[in-house]
Amino acid sequence: MKVKIINKSQYALPQYATPYSAGMDLRANITEPQVIKPLERTLVPTGLFIELPQGYEAQIRPRSGLAIKHGISLVNTPGTIDADYRGEIKIIMINLSNTDFELVPGERIAQMIVSRFEQVEWDETDSLSDSDRGAGGFGSTGAR
Repeated sequence: MKVKIINKSQYALPQYATPYSAGMDLRANITEPQVIKPLERTLVPTGLFIELPQGYEAQIRPRSGLAIKHGISLVNTPGTIDADYRGEIKIIMINLSNTDFELVPGERIAQMIVSRFEQVEWDETDSLSDSDRGAGGFGSTGAR
């Protein structure tokens, strides 16, 4: 699938790291290192602008390496980029650790996954069909 992209960053286009990768890494398009203090959040530009086809979205997800090694995550995860959005992709990062984190120019900060989706048409009703699970949620299927 071809997707139009404008790259105003100084880095190569996002790409898949392996033949079976679902996500492409996005990089921090910043000019100098930036410190993210504990429990602080910041909006990080990528320099990327995309035009997705109708029926597709881009999901922005945290990188597991930043999460486990530094406690860095994304505030709204997964973030959604709609097919009609044409602005710059920016990443809302948060430092959930108890130490400062230095974000350096070009660092891989998030993953982007492009996915097909369906829009629903609501069929308002007074009842739903029965199921084995019923209304059980939040641990109702057991711990193991």
